[in-house]
Amino acid sequence: MKKQLSMPFWCIRSTVGDPFGGPVMDSISALEACDILCDAKKEGLIDFTATHDDDIVAWDPMNPMDDQDPSSDCYKTIHALKDKMDKVGLKMKMVTCSLHGDKLFRNGGLTNPDPEIRALAAQKVMRTLRIGNFFGAEFFTYWVARDGYECQFAVDWVNAYKYIEQGLNLATRYIKENKLSIKYCTIEPKPNEPRGEMFLATTGHALGLISRLEDPSMWGVNPELLQHEGMTNLSATNAAGMAINAGKLPFLHVGNQKAGQFDNDSPLLTGMDGLKEMISVFWMLEILDWKGHIEFDNHVLRSDAAPGKENAIKIRKDFIRHNVTSYRMAEKKAEELAANKNLNDLRAAVLAKKSPVEKALESYDLKALQAAKIDYTKLNETPVSNAAIDYAFNKALLGM
Repeated sequence: MKKQLSMPFWCIRSTVGDPFGGPVMDSISALEACDILCDAKKEGLIDFTATHDDDIVAWDPMNPMDDQDPSSDCYKTIHALKDKMDKVGLKMKMVTCSLHGDKLFRNGGLTNPDPEIRALAAQKVMRTLRIGNFFGAEFFTYWVARDGYECQFAVDWVNAYKYIEQGLNLATRYIKENKLSIKYCTIEPKPNEPRGEMFLATTGHALGLISRLEDPSMWGVNPELLQHEGMTNLSATNAAGMAINAGKLPFLHVGNQKAGQFDNDSPLLTGMDGLKEMISVFWMLEILDWKGHIEFDNHVLRSDAAPGKENAIKIRKDFIRHNVTSYRMAEKKAEELAANKNLNDLRAAVLAKKSPVEKALESYDLKALQAAKIDYTKLNETPVSNAAIDYAFNKALLGM
């Protein structure tokens, strides 16, 4: 099924710097980024956008309510952005609070051991939620940002996870008490970067923490695939499959990643690795009838960026088309694989065996299980055809 697509402000405003060199592309303002996104909406490339608070307005910690002040730059900017977006029907689908950009949060935002810094982080989160409500956003995301560590002996292990729980509970309380537009919240896990280690490293870590929150029904995950799970050689398909089966995957962040490396954040299907795994994720979304939307979370390749005013607009527009076209190609191939009768029959022959013992397993009938007569030798001597399934899918992927 054709999915709706979101291109966030942070992808478009990226100037493609890295730890070894400064920006390559000229910076653009939030309003200029909005114009690019609105053009993409008019062309039918995207349906939604998303943003960190810092992507569209600067943070003034001395004026935490500036979004409510008609004389402030924040107020004027968000109104100007909304006017542009409303004219073309571009919806702000998700907002997330930047707790990584400001130097103050270098030792953590929600988990900072200093309670006054945690309070400033809370103020910033509440401001982000109000901004999201102004745009009518449906989702709020907590990206793990700098909530991590480099030195395990310098961590308050008694309280670190409690601080995360408090911060996320605060967000849901603020949403409910103020009747904001946010309907659901997500955690975006990451194993490392910008910290050496993150407290919520994987989809499994995030799901485990959600179970301890005040209102787990308000929280899910939005793993970034292939990047974040792939950074430590974990499986993107496993992460998405676990989240879907838990009923906790409202949307998905996508890009490309060479497994085991730093966060590549390459455009979709771009790079040495990842083609088969990304298509397998989309195929799985098809066979599980997943109803969420896809959000891009990557940036222009540093090699393909270039300075100059004209490049600042053109390269970013080309980047959106590149991502969207790559996604639609992968989506089409995934749909073909999911509808391929020969492949489905081959899978069913291995995965859909029928046996009376299945009922006992599903009903936890201990007596029936204990009494079941099972032919061990026959089972043991029956080949399993996993490689044959993979070979058949490879042939289909290659169009052969």
